[in-house]
Amino acid sequence: MTLGELARLYPIGRFRFHMAFRRLIVLSMLCASAMVGQQGDSGKAVVVQPGAPGMPTKTLPASTKGVLPPTSRKDVEFMQGMIMHHAQAVEMIALMPTHTENKDLRTLGARMSNSQSDEMKFMRRWLTARGQPESLPMAGMDMPGMDMSHGAMLMPGMLTPEQMDALRKAKGAEFDHLFLTGMIQHHTGALTMVKDLFDTAGSGQDAELFDFATDVDSGQRAEIRIMQGMLEKETVAKSDKEKQ
Repeated sequence: MTLGELARLYPIGRFRFHMAFRRLIVLSMLCASAMVGQQGDSGKAVVVQPGAPGMPTKTLPASTKGVLPPTSRKDVEFMQGMIMHHAQAVEMIALMPTHTENKDLRTLGARMSNSQSDEMKFMRRWLTARGQPESLPMAGMDMPGMDMSHGAMLMPGMLTPEQMDALRKAKGAEFDHLFLTGMIQHHTGALTMVKDLFDTAGSGQDAELFDFATDVDSGQRAEIRIMQGMLEKETVAKSDKEKQ
C-alpha cells in the first residue's frame, strides 16, 4: 500500500499523517541499523544512507551526524507568528464553557483547541531545534496584514483588544455570533500568513514546515466552511423566529 493510499484511508491531515509516518520510518531505520551493527565484524554500529529510488544505499562513517536543512528568516517568523496566532484562538475557545450552551459550537471548539495546542507544541519544538526563540521580535516586522495600531502586535486576522473584550462580555446567542464571525476572521488571517510564507522566495522549503503550513491552510479552510454553515443556520433560525 502506498503512502497516498494510507493518507486517504486515514484522513487526519497531511501534516499529522506525515509526522506519524516519519516517526515510523525513523524507528524502522533505527531498528535496522541496530541489527546491522550487531552483525558487523567490528562490532561497531553502521550508519546507512538510503539511496534515491532505484539507487543503492551507502554506508557512511560512524561519526556521521544529521544536519537540519537551512531555514530562512521568513520560516522562523512564520512559526513565531503562528504560535501567537494559535494562542489567541485557544484563548477564545476557553471562554465557551461559561459563555455558550451551543453543543455543536462547543464540539467544534474542542476539536480546534486540541489541534491548535498540539500544533503549538510542534512549532515550539521546531524553533528550539533550530536555536530560535519562540517569540517574534518587535522590531523589523513587515508581515502583510499585521496590525500595530492597538498598542500590541497582532498577526493577520487576530482579534483586537476591543473585539476580545466584547467576546468576553457576550453570552448565549450573542457570544455564538461574535465567536463565529471572529474565528472566521482569525482563520482567514492564518491563510494570509501561509500565502505570505509561500510567496516569499526561498521560504517554506523545509519539509516539516511545508507539511505543517499546507495542513494549516487546508484545515482552516475546512473550518471556515463549517463556521459559515453555522452562521447561515443562525440567520435562518432568527428569520423563522421573527416570522412567528
